[in-house]
Amino acid sequence: MSTYLVTYDLNKETVRPKIVDEVKASAGWARLSESSYAIATSETVNQVYERFKKHLDDNDNFYVISIRRPYAGWGKKDVNDWLEKHLPH
Repeated sequence: MSTYLVTYDLNKETVRPKIVDEVKASAGWARLSESSYAIATSETVNQVYERFKKHLDDNDNFYVISIRRPYAGWGKKDVNDWLEKHLPH
């Protein structure tokens, strides 16, 4: 299973339910910030991008980035616990 950072800026939209629904369709996920999520999936980075691409417009910014340890940061306990469990060494 791989872990990816999914981050986006939907420049003209104010409602993001399709993107969030797509995040929640992943095997596992944690919300890192308003528009950044860590997801766990057996998909490749390109498969993840293709899954989300249908929800994007030409004016949006969207990235899928492979993440692993080491990492640094702090946030909510449930997010920290999720990262500890899902980020590979």
